Amino acid sequence: MAQGGVSGYAATNSRVRVMYSTLLTPQEWASLAEAADYPAIIEQLKRTAYGPYLDKVNDRDLTPRRAVFQIKGRLADAYMNIINTVPGQARPVIAQLYRNFEVDNLKAVLRGVVTRASWDRVRYVLFPLGSFTVLPAQAMVETGNVGAAVELLRGTQYYEPLSFAMKRYSAEQNLFPLEVALDLFYWRKLWAEVSRLSNQDRTQAIRIVGSLLDTNNLMWAIRYRVYHRLSEEELINYTLPIGYRVHDIDIRSLAAGADIAMTVSRIFPDIPNVDAKLREPRTGLPQLERELQRYVANQCRAAFTGNPFHVGIPLAYLVLHDFEIQDLTVLIEAKSVKVPAEEFRPLLVMGDTTLEPAGSWNK
Repeated sequence: MAQGGVSGYAATNSRVRVMYSTLLTPQEWASLAEAADYPAIIEQLKRTAYGPYLDKVNDRDLTPRRAVFQIKGRLADAYMNIINTVPGQARPVIAQLYRNFEVDNLKAVLRGVVTRASWDRVRYVLFPLGSFTVLPAQAMVETGNVGAAVELLRGTQYYEPLSFAMKRYSAEQNLFPLEVALDLFYWRKLWAEVSRLSNQDRTQAIRIVGSLLDTNNLMWAIRYRVYHRLSEEELINYTLPIGYRVHDIDIRSLAAGADIAMTVSRIFPDIPNVDAKLREPRTGLPQLERELQRYVANQCRAAFTGNPFHVGIPLAYLVLHDFEIQDLTVLIEAKSVKVPAEEFRPLLVMGDTTLEPAGSWNK
């Protein structure tokens, strides 16, 4: 098993920095954003590191949904590459971070069951985890029944949290309690893996994973209040008492009715116009979430400065790569239905170069 420290991380650091250098540049993002239409953006992507993944499918079959599925394959390969090369103590954290896509896949499968979608309809919505996944996804979809689908997960880590939430699902016929149970289970387990790290690894992982957790936890709390109008007790039960900059006292304060804009501005004073964003939640909350994700992205870029021999380097790269895929998904979908740039640019984390401070690309 690989060891930690300088000797353990030397090869990983070199490999990850090479991978980091292949993320899209500001110039490439600008060109993609200006592409005339969907065929044009696909042609441009084929001239990047995503080309080999898109070339695996005939152009006539390369629908927007399939294109997104194909480019996700590059991130999947990056994860497996890094999981197989990081020092032993870091491997559970990287692997659990990767399980986030499995949780998303599980949610998508359950939605497919509820809507009675065919497997062919569901399969290209999923992240291509390959042999890494424990989900019998096709068999679950083909049950046509949520309870039967959950039973197929017996023996996996997801069975207990889902089976516990099934009582409320059965009463309400709403996937919300199942999805919340999955989210809370996933993030608790990831935070536990981070907490088992030692010294520099734990410090760096807390900064990156904690920032991701903060973004999710804060947005959950806000959406639960604004959209779902949950009670104080429910909101607390459906969020997490852990984090990096967002703490239990902040979540409890929001649950008790504290001013949302003031709370966000206190924790993240650099986020502009929070009050204005919250006046129109339908458009403002997605923009707020992107601002928080840009903060996470800057935390990730900062990991590449200073001492390079820690788990923060691979974690940071993988999170940035995920944001890149997220932005490409927005671009592909926008170009396929001819959404104007002024509408999709605010939804980008990495790809809106007009919002990036000088030097933040750290390339």
